[in-house]
Amino acid sequence: MAEHVESRVRWFLVFGLFILSAVAYLDRVNISIAGSSIAAEYHLSNVQLGWIFSAFLVGYALFQTPGGWLADRLGPRRVLTAGVLWWGIFTALTTVVSTKIAFAVLLFAAVRFLLGAGEAIIYPASNQFVSRWIPSAERGIANGLIFAGVGVGAGATPILITYVMIHYGWRWSFWMSAIIGLIAGTVWYFVARDTPEEHSHVSAPELTHIQAGRTAKSASDGRIPWSTIFRSKEVRAVTLSYFCFGYVAWIFFSWFFIYLAKVRGLDLKVSAFYSTLPFLAMAACSPLGGAISDKLTKRYGKRAGRCGIAVFGLLLTAVFLAFGSQVQSARLASVVLAGGAGALYLSQSSFWSVTADIAAGSSGSVSGFMNMGNQFGGALTASLTPAIASRFGWTISFCVAAGLSVLGAAAWLLVDPERALAPATKLPPSPGKT
Repeated sequence: MAEHVESRVRWFLVFGLFILSAVAYLDRVNISIAGSSIAAEYHLSNVQLGWIFSAFLVGYALFQTPGGWLADRLGPRRVLTAGVLWWGIFTALTTVVSTKIAFAVLLFAAVRFLLGAGEAIIYPASNQFVSRWIPSAERGIANGLIFAGVGVGAGATPILITYVMIHYGWRWSFWMSAIIGLIAGTVWYFVARDTPEEHSHVSAPELTHIQAGRTAKSASDGRIPWSTIFRSKEVRAVTLSYFCFGYVAWIFFSWFFIYLAKVRGLDLKVSAFYSTLPFLAMAACSPLGGAISDKLTKRYGKRAGRCGIAVFGLLLTAVFLAFGSQVQSARLASVVLAGGAGALYLSQSSFWSVTADIAAGSSGSVSGFMNMGNQFGGALTASLTPAIASRFGWTISFCVAAGLSVLGAAAWLLVDPERALAPATKLPPSPGKT
């Protein structure tokens, strides 16, 4: 019983994943803050800058499934450590591109592609950790806390990177990000273990509680053939929805700072402040959505708890984006659009909780495949958003994102969160299921 659990090691490690998630977004969002300075120094257009943004996302997308596969086989401890060290190195290498090279944009794109390949492992490996360490009934809040790191990392980035840029130049902001990543990866290696059975600080009551509620019984349990994964309508539906999610999210990660500064006319410091609002909303709404999801699941079942909160969050996102893009006041528009980012992240934990539940020992592979769709959506918005804006205006760019939010909500109507991919894996019934 949960009330008899003595240790809380699983939550300590979830906090560690929260930190890694924040560091990952520091390393990936820093270029959107430094983008104007880089573009000025290397004489890049917004379209070329969009190519550099997209290069990261293409690498990130292509290595999602391999990263998940590695986590399924090697465990989240080693895979996450290697990934964090890898992306720390390539964050630092971003600074060495010379202004005298004719095709600097190609080198930037190559470095960002490889950075994306390293970062690709974080969330599939985290989901493999969740399937091994977190009982099904606690996965909403666990995933919500992990992804709150996205909002904290991305929210701290504008202020932190802007300060370093103003005082020391944009290159120092990348070196600082790299050092933080290297430290975080090293600490994770020493404190984490692949399974609770391997961790000396997990008490017997906590271990019993974890084992009673998880779907992956061991490090090699429940491996699912790829043919089964590809045939699953649940996997296809959550991947489509996460593609839509990624398209919307990356407007904030890639273009929101530049949108406030160049389109809405806010100065650098004011833009840095208001561009943190969407990420603060993400940080608050991600665990909130997870907690609501767990509570609804316990009371009404997974259909309401996992799918219902995802549909609600995505539809609410569409409303905020459609209205926020038409508000005349720059500051009020920032607040309304930030509401859209927060609403989007109400749905975040549902994606990862469902894939951990239905995929068990292959949760890394399945969630990696799903997250590949998210990143292709992000790669598309990195290049398509400025193209739409230049031709039709930024209001249309945000309305396109609103339309995709509605499509993402509709996809969740096809998901049965009680249907396991492996026939031999019997999911525990939801307490609210009749």
